[in-house]
Amino acid sequence: MRQATFTEIRNHAKAYFDVVESGESVRVLRNGKPIADIVPIAANLPSWKRRKAQPLVLDGVSISRMILEERASGA
Repeated sequence: MRQATFTEIRNHAKAYFDVVESGESVRVLRNGKPIADIVPIAANLPSWKRRKAQPLVLDGVSISRMILEERASGA
């Protein structure tokens, strides 16, 4: 993530928004403190494609790990 001061964003807005359009985020700082993140908008995808995949977990162990262990033990 790129960082820029509020003044830099104001003076070079086009350049920073070109960066965001290319897919990179920009953190805006004022007096050295973060005040905002400018992030690219996700493409128009169906909601099921926008979610990050989460591993399936059973009793604190991922199911894929259980399968691999079972295969290794020959059971």
